[in-house]
Amino acid sequence: MTSVPGIVAVVLVTVATLAIGTWGLRFSRTTSDFFVASRTVRPGLNASAIGGEYLSAASFLGVAGLVLVFGADMLWYPVGWTAGYLVLLVLVAAPLRRSGAYTLPDFAEARLGSRRVRSLCSALVVGIGWLYLLPQFQGAGITLAATIGAPTWLGAVIVAAVVLINVTSGGMRSITFVQAFQYWLKLTALLIPACVLLAVWVGDGAPNPADAAAPGDAFWSLPLGDGGAQGLYVTYSLIIATFLGTMGLPHVVVRFYTNPDGRAARRTTLVVLGLLGVFYLLPPVYGALGRLYASDRAVGASDTLVLELPRLMVPGLGGELLTGMVTAGAFAAFLSTSSGLTIAVAGVLSQDVASKRLSGITAFRAAGVVAVVVPCAVAIAAPDVGVARTVGLAFAVAASTFCPLLLLGIWWRGLTAAGAVAGLLVGGIGSGCAVGWTLLTNATTGWAAVLLGQPAAWSVPASMATMVVVSRLTRARIPAHAGRFMVRLHTPEAVDLQR
Repeated sequence: MTSVPGIVAVVLVTVATLAIGTWGLRFSRTTSDFFVASRTVRPGLNASAIGGEYLSAASFLGVAGLVLVFGADMLWYPVGWTAGYLVLLVLVAAPLRRSGAYTLPDFAEARLGSRRVRSLCSALVVGIGWLYLLPQFQGAGITLAATIGAPTWLGAVIVAAVVLINVTSGGMRSITFVQAFQYWLKLTALLIPACVLLAVWVGDGAPNPADAAAPGDAFWSLPLGDGGAQGLYVTYSLIIATFLGTMGLPHVVVRFYTNPDGRAARRTTLVVLGLLGVFYLLPPVYGALGRLYASDRAVGASDTLVLELPRLMVPGLGGELLTGMVTAGAFAAFLSTSSGLTIAVAGVLSQDVASKRLSGITAFRAAGVVAVVVPCAVAIAAPDVGVARTVGLAFAVAASTFCPLLLLGIWWRGLTAAGAVAGLLVGGIGSGCAVGWTLLTNATTGWAAVLLGQPAAWSVPASMATMVVVSRLTRARIPAHAGRFMVRLHTPEAVDLQR
């Protein structure tokens, strides 16, 4: 079904994104502007930009769909995605900014003095970035197909083209303004229709969603797994992945390098917690209303619930206008998250691959093309993977690799390059095999499916323990500069200025 408001919404969001990105070009002149916006982004603007890039297809579309199908237990997803920033605030944000790095591989090499660790981190950044980009392109295709009847590949191509134009022309400096705008657009695009839909629900007598469970469900809240020990394991594994995976996401970490100092990085994180908390109040509203008005979408079409619910509850032009609004928000989600991921992946590729043949901004732009084209092609070839499911797997891989590296690298002097490599391999291979198995099979029952479908509960401890044990065995190889580097990470800027 073709929706004129939906078409207008996509066009307006695309034009606004390009216009703001073009306006930001006048601030992008140096290589530092392209990588980290010359480290001059203030906490308020940076927090809005982080909210813009972090609230992805899984947040905008996936949470409501999960609540529709499984009920209130799915609220662990938004709780975990938000609480991850609390861990960042307490343990990582300020020290990471004080490291002076541009990327996660930069930090790893500076901390451990090892090119081998850097190369492994670069491969992981690219892998996690591509895994996270995949659902953004898939979500764009789903959105255009559901709202304007376009072929599913068209949304992926449009998002890829707009992201490439913005990222390769202005880099981090330009994208910061775009992502900050897109956070507030996404919040508005969910908030206004949610208020209207709640008014309709109250007008209908405020029926209880618990009385209208999705097909096959007997209760409002079902366990994440099949119940019992398996359901408990899945719940805890999901909590670990979402709480600890945030700090390992390359597009999240790179934004903290753009703050002027460690204090600003902490303030940014605190504001982000508030912005995410406000946003995540809204998707569950759509999921709960969907159990009343769109329970048939629970089978095979849950990711389109946010897009279709306004039409179902508000017939006529009003419903079409509300659909156009949520379409605009959804498209902004794909553009902003894709932009942040492209910046992160392009930064690593340009430094570790493209810089061997090209230099500076040219290398960054060439890397940006590769960063976008590969996952876009995969999304077009394999359009049926669940949006929230893929994002959850990306969190599991990030939690199993970069989380132990950052925590031990920042807080434990005894970490060695050999320990870091061993832990990254254990966590990366373990969670990576789980990702491949999950994406290639449809098995959902039995302990094998449970352990591989949610690997964080075993892959994170395995990676952390491996880093500690191997570092202990190779303690003679602790970098000579480790003590000085740790002092740098943990010395507040106010103390530094008094020297």
